Amino acid sequence: MDRASLDALLEAVALGQVTAAEAAQRLERLPFVDLKYARVDTHRELRTGMPEVIYAPGKTTEQIRGIARALLAEPGGPLVVTRATAEVFSALRTIAPEATYSELGRTVVLRSDLGAPLGLVGVVTAGTSDLPVAEEASSTLEASSVKVERITDVGVAGLHRLLAESDRLRAADVLIVAAGMEGALPSLVGGMVACPVIAVPTSVGYGSSFGGLAALLAMLNSCAPGIAVMNIDNGFGAASHAIRILRARHAS
Repeated sequence: MDRASLDALLEAVALGQVTAAEAAQRLERLPFVDLKYARVDTHRELRTGMPEVIYAPGKTTEQIRGIARALLAEPGGPLVVTRATAEVFSALRTIAPEATYSELGRTVVLRSDLGAPLGLVGVVTAGTSDLPVAEEASSTLEASSVKVERITDVGVAGLHRLLAESDRLRAADVLIVAAGMEGALPSLVGGMVACPVIAVPTSVGYGSSFGGLAALLAMLNSCAPGIAVMNIDNGFGAASHAIRILRARHAS
């Protein structure tokens, strides 16, 4: 349940359109639905503004379907499944025919927020190999009524490519910058723009990159102050942080 749904329910009670008993019956499902194998948090969007996400790895297809069905039964905003396979998408379409799938980002969007746009987020990648992480972020943002500007393959190995995108970078309300190898791109971007920059290290690189650890440490030690750093390959986390920033701006 989200804030708008709760307000609508309380207003319906006040107008006599819904009885107190009916309202109590709806609210008693909060804050979670116990499926035995999962306790589905139907209250999270009301608390945090972001509904529960379904992380697919480690779950059976039937478990994912069950969790999705429980969340879809409640009114609310966007509903996203991350790290999903095509097989999972096919199974989910039986309960959500309008679902969409990003093969590159491995995300299934079961429900989108069709409200007014929150703002513009630039999703920037150092290289083409960083696109899966960037697309996970982009799909999550677009499901949450955020306009996305994709700026691809502008890593520091060819600085002129990044400088050519200066206007697009400065036009964004928030920037998400995904980079592997030595992870230098967020520092460079952070020195060019005034908006919040969210850095995402990716597991792209040769042996000494240690699966993204080198990029993570480089971003944490950035000389460009004020950059927020996500965990390795966490495009969803970056998108969630960007959404919180945009919603805070709207609230003020």
